[in-house]
Amino acid sequence: MPEAPISALPLLLFLALVLAGLAALLLQPWWAARRRARLQALPFPAAWRRILRQRVPAVAALPADLQQRLKQLIQVFVAEKPFIGCAGQAITDEVRVTIAAQACLLLLGQPRPDGYPRLREILVYPDAFVVDALQPAPGGVVQARRQVLAGQSWTQGRVILAWTEVLAGAADPADGRNVVIHEFAHQIDQDSGSADGRPWRASRAQRRRWAAVMDEAYARHQREGPVLVSAQGAADPAEFFAELSERFFEQPQALAAEAPAVYRELALLYRLHPGAW
Repeated sequence: MPEAPISALPLLLFLALVLAGLAALLLQPWWAARRRARLQALPFPAAWRRILRQRVPAVAALPADLQQRLKQLIQVFVAEKPFIGCAGQAITDEVRVTIAAQACLLLLGQPRPDGYPRLREILVYPDAFVVDALQPAPGGVVQARRQVLAGQSWTQGRVILAWTEVLAGAADPADGRNVVIHEFAHQIDQDSGSADGRPWRASRAQRRRWAAVMDEAYARHQREGPVLVSAQGAADPAEFFAELSERFFEQPQALAAEAPAVYRELALLYRLHPGAW
């Protein structure tokens, strides 16, 4: 075969690089699936089992098959999601596994192992942290106010948590308060863009039913005060959804009794029925 003209070599090289890039892009999901399958096949470390027993008692209440599924999800989560310590907070296996176990509760019913595809990093502070928030004031003025928070979820793929609040939320799995569940529910809500209390649903019928049920429940909350969630849940539909998620996982029987339609929508979203555990 005759050699290509010298002038054509840069074009051939460019085309080869483009094709290689396309091939890598197309194969990336396959590589990711194989890597996750290998991670899930690994034995769950004994030290991590001790962390779950000591720090996340909710795991012991799960059916055996869901306990196994949770451990597989934890292995993928810890391997793929960077943890960053802030204000002197050390990042240890205890921190990673305790947070991952609670975050992965929301993924137990999902078919894919990475239910937080946009999540880039988890920042962990030792205690509640202070942020500057812009709030509207009378006369069209916007004021900067300092807020003390236990957790925060950003649309840019970042979750911020206070370690003391993480431990407190995990220690009592039946009090309806869990900062990790709350912030990762926001991440699920933000999968479709900004947090608006309308997480992504596959069909138009599902979206209409979700809106009807949740809008009615939110209106009731606004009329009657804290009924299903705390007063903070009235701040906006996104907070309402996040607090409902906390109750769904920690007080499912009570939520199902108080608001069966809300419980049913959450069960369909998460593909789980914690009221039967």
